[in-house]
Amino acid sequence: MSDLQLIEAIKNGDGAKAEELIKSGADLNQQDEQGWTPLCFAAGKGDLKIVTFLVENGADVFKVGRDLRPPYMIALAAGRVDVVKYLKEAEDKVTDGKPTRPERKYCMAYYLGDLRKFPGWSENEIGQKANASSANNGDAPAGLADNSIVYLHGDFTVTKSIWRNEQVIFNQVDDSWKKFCTEALNFKVPDDLDLAVTASVS
Repeated sequence: MSDLQLIEAIKNGDGAKAEELIKSGADLNQQDEQGWTPLCFAAGKGDLKIVTFLVENGADVFKVGRDLRPPYMIALAAGRVDVVKYLKEAEDKVTDGKPTRPERKYCMAYYLGDLRKFPGWSENEIGQKANASSANNGDAPAGLADNSIVYLHGDFTVTKSIWRNEQVIFNQVDDSWKKFCTEALNFKVPDDLDLAVTASVS
């Protein structure tokens, strides 16, 4: 009997065979030449029934292959929304030895004039030397008109550069600013589920 029979059954979409192998004690964390486990393949195929059966029988939800992606990330990339939801819950239930998810870096471009509608708005190039005229009269940095494109980041700071923490012009982040961003500007950092839904309909 091949050591990878369980993986082969899942790859072939043979759920009955996969369940039979799981019940008979097959290695749930066996890995192919790329390091993928049965759960990785089931997640990628979007087979929620087999994913659930594997997890309930002790499959490691954090086991990664050479691509360093756990099953959750594989399901996410494939747009398998139901599996993404299930694996996120399964990961969240693990209390010990759980790796942290990387921070999602995100920004959206806006016309500066739209941000200037915030009652508490003030701007300067933070960490940069202001020119003499703007330093003296409190005006905005030179060259920034209402139709200038600026970037609102996931931490709610605003920059002239697409890169967070470079050419920052606003960092007075408080609840009123966050509310303005979410309600007036419709700003929202997409979560994994948003991305999975997008992938599934594209």
